[in-house]
Amino acid sequence: MPSPRYLVFDLETVADGELVSKCRYAGLGLSADDAIARYRGELLEKYESDFIPYTYQVPVSAAVATVSGEFRLLDLVVLDEPQFRPHVIADQFWRGWEKHHRPTLVSFNGRTFDVPVLELAAFRFGQSLPGWFAMNARSFDQPRNRFNLSAHIDLQELLTNFGSSRFTGGLNLAANLLGKPGKMDVQGDMVQDLYQAGKLAEINDYCRCDALDTYFVFLRTRVLIGELSLDEEQGIVDETREWLIARSKDIPAYKFYMSKWGDWADPRAAQAQKPKK
Repeated sequence: MPSPRYLVFDLETVADGELVSKCRYAGLGLSADDAIARYRGELLEKYESDFIPYTYQVPVSAAVATVSGEFRLLDLVVLDEPQFRPHVIADQFWRGWEKHHRPTLVSFNGRTFDVPVLELAAFRFGQSLPGWFAMNARSFDQPRNRFNLSAHIDLQELLTNFGSSRFTGGLNLAANLLGKPGKMDVQGDMVQDLYQAGKLAEINDYCRCDALDTYFVFLRTRVLIGELSLDEEQGIVDETREWLIARSKDIPAYKFYMSKWGDWADPRAAQAQKPKK
């Protein structure tokens, strides 16, 4: 298998209840679950979301798709399966990035969430990331530089000109524009409850599907910026569809994803099929 040029990834996280209890409710003796419930309630009173800030979160699922320089899917793995230990997930992610000779990371909103979570996990668990921080390099050559697209392509930033506009609808909308499933049975705000219910398999299936959606959005952005023709992109999509079908017997998430699969509707083709008056 050739070395990947890109790592397309998605991350799912949960709040560390013991940390929440210790830092926000010191002296109250709240259990981890009670501290999380209280914090979520407080957030919901102030905002439209009860999602606890990433600084209290740890990764419990990381789906990583390896992609060739020709933008073809090579493999898709979930890290530290089936144990899904936060410290191992973070370690495997960063060691994998180094092992594959530092391919370009590709995410959707990863610069403001996924990557900071993984950096903080490395800080928390004592992992050294000299290649990622590259403190001796020129600032614009450092991988963490916001405009260093050779190190990290955040698709949301690309579609919003680095935050000049808001991408309302997120990855779900971007995937649906291409006919892909987007959000299905599981939503991001359900992960905490699924984790507390012991449903790690469901979380990881959701993460796999989000990574696939991110990959297909990535392909269309390559058309947008001129690195792929539309015909080339559609050919790769067809190849990936067959790749998923071939593996759907062993990985139920792929079977479910394919049950919701939709092909992109080309409006020019539909126009061409209309009978002339």
